[in-house]
Parts: sequence; structure tokens; C-alpha cells
Amino acid sequence: QVQLEESGGGLVQAGGSLRLSCAASGRTFSSYAMGWFRQAPGKEREFVAIISWSGDTTNYADSVKGRFTISRDNGVNTVYLQMNSLKPEDTALYYCAASFYSGSAYFAPRNFRSWGQGTQVTVSS
Repeated sequence: QVQLEESGGGLVQAGGSLRLSCAASGRTFSSYAMGWFRQAPGKEREFVAIISWSGDTTNYADSVKGRFTISRDNGVNTVYLQMNSLKPEDTALYYCAASFYSGSAYFAPRNFRSWGQGTQVTVSS
């Protein structure tokens, strides 16, 4: 079972940037896709971004395309989410998750085996 720990959240003004990190335990990190999800108060958890095991392919939610970038460094078992041009509606608890699969095509929550505890992102207007 892979363990995940997010960091990098915080309070930022609209238009600002944050970079989230997710450190994974275990020796098989490079064999599975990694994703980011978020959940705002009173709302369901929603998909944000996913990256394949190799980093070659990615997918994004329409709401973050062009503003967020997911990347990974398999040498240090870490996945990142660079968030630019942040909006108040991006405010949420952000989770990273490890997929059952190696590719980036399966981004429903049921396709992920392990989840972190989350890091809070708050964007003020």
C-alpha cells in the first residue's frame, strides 16, 4: 500500500500561484499514474489532473486547463501540481492519489488505490 503526503497549500490572493507537492512511499511509484483531486465544502470530490507513470501523458479538468500543470519526478517519488492564475473558486482541500493503472485515461475516483490526507488551498478575492 503506497502512502501519500501532500504539502504546499496555503492562502493566496486571486491571480497568484501555488505549487503543491505529493511525496509517495514505496518502490513502485514509477509504475502507476498519479492524480490530483479537490473537494470544496458542501461539494463532491472532483478530478483536477492526472499524469501517466512515465509523465508522457496528462489530462486536466476543463476548469483548470491552461492554468494548472501536473508533473512528476520518479527519482524522488514526488508528483507536483503547479497552480497559476488562481481563482476564488479554486478554494478547496486538494488530495493526491495513486492510480490502479499506469495510464492517464482513468480519472474517476474509483480508479485510485491510495489517497493522501489533503492540503488546503484558499484563494481570496
